[in-house]
Amino acid sequence: MTAAVWSVDPRTGKQREQVAVEATPEEVDRTVRAADAAGPALADRAVRAAFLRTAADLLDAAGDFVVEAADAETALGPGRLTGELARTTHQLRAFAEAVTEGAFLDILIDRADPDAVPVPRPDLRRYKVPLGVVAVYAASNFPLAFSVPGGDTASALAAGCPVVVKAHPDHPATSELCASVLRRAAARHGLPEALVGLVHGFDAGVELVRHPRVAAAGFTGSVRGGRALFDAAAARPVPIPFHGELGSLNPVVVTEAAAAERAEEIGTGLAGSMTLGVGQFCVKPGLVLAPAGAAGDRLVRSLTEAVSDTTEGVLLDARMHEAFVTGVRERSALPGVESPVTPGESGENAVSAGFLTVPATRIAAGDGHELLLEECFGPVTVVARYADAAEVSAVLARLAGNLTATVHLGAEEATTSDGPAARLLAELTPLAGRLLVNGWPTGVAVAPAQHHGGPYPATTSVSTSVGGTAVERWLRPVVHQNTPDPLLPPELRDGNPLGLPRRVDGRPER
Repeated sequence: MTAAVWSVDPRTGKQREQVAVEATPEEVDRTVRAADAAGPALADRAVRAAFLRTAADLLDAAGDFVVEAADAETALGPGRLTGELARTTHQLRAFAEAVTEGAFLDILIDRADPDAVPVPRPDLRRYKVPLGVVAVYAASNFPLAFSVPGGDTASALAAGCPVVVKAHPDHPATSELCASVLRRAAARHGLPEALVGLVHGFDAGVELVRHPRVAAAGFTGSVRGGRALFDAAAARPVPIPFHGELGSLNPVVVTEAAAAERAEEIGTGLAGSMTLGVGQFCVKPGLVLAPAGAAGDRLVRSLTEAVSDTTEGVLLDARMHEAFVTGVRERSALPGVESPVTPGESGENAVSAGFLTVPATRIAAGDGHELLLEECFGPVTVVARYADAAEVSAVLARLAGNLTATVHLGAEEATTSDGPAARLLAELTPLAGRLLVNGWPTGVAVAPAQHHGGPYPATTSVSTSVGGTAVERWLRPVVHQNTPDPLLPPELRDGNPLGLPRRVDGRPER
């Protein structure tokens, strides 16, 4: 039996026409098996790279339609979505370049050495091969860059893995449109369209992670949903890697010196970061440690003015709207919590931005204020006022893992390698995958050195979902020992016939 999946207009909260049908277990099975059968077609790296570039070109060509569909379903706005589309196509092209270069194969060759100590060494040749079908769970807040054509899909295809995407119910039509574009790109290069599968529905998502032909999974979403899928992936007869991005508070520490030098600038910057995209970014700063004195008061006044000037916005769906309103209400009711600008409901479906303040000692003491250390999805942040460095450390000691951690320093604090600033960064390092100085975490550059991940519950692995090394999630190493040259994969043969980056006997091969 199939259940209808409906598109909901986030601006009105009303259901629209049926745009998709929940996949049955049989349909999930057919989709996964078709993707698995299509996988060997990705073996040719030149074709694989050309496919990714064509996918980017076709998405750009269909940009007006893609943005219109995504805006109709998410209310994120054409400007935001146009930028997200550009990011999405950039990711595809970046992974195409990585495929062409081939460094991600991590080829290491140690030739046989009968005189090696402590024992003779055989001929060893190591490289990486694709895992197989990757299940991708689309994000609600990024209908393009973290959904059907997004980073998990792009990196998996770059690794040589077919994908089956579980569409997010907040943008099913956009998902169908983007999947059709990727399939057209595959067909242009003689590749099977089944390389990119798409299913809808909650039960389909559970069936997907349990399917015996699924070899790995990538997820972006809530702690509750991600942890349930992570547990299901681990409980399989053959467990699989589950790379999940679940939730993050993204703490910010503003030092006394930084507040004294530029309180107004920091307050305005914080307002812009926490309200960007109606506070629906995974790296939104959700907890800010600011000094309790006069400089901190200036920061709060600046933040108050800037947040008061922001316009109301629409959250992605009614469930998130209700969770935001309820979350703000529960946090505001805690002892010692004040609300200089009260966030919450603004009309039937819109919300207004705001922030809460609380003495840092309340959080450090752990006297029922644990809720302030949980992510609240939407345009709100908590400003904890501290008296000294000891209070900062006491609050940081209570934090779980995060995607980012930020520190705002005074000019002189950044000039010494062994002062309080260095110690503060060392204190933040165990808490996050990306450390920022004098900036804001919103905005994740797609670059080879980027890391978008962090200790649990930020993610369920140590890998990144953004940047060139994201491809490593979908590969496993294989070593050939004493294999005759004609029987080796071309990547490992003498003479390097494919011209790939390799290390031979510990040195880069020229």
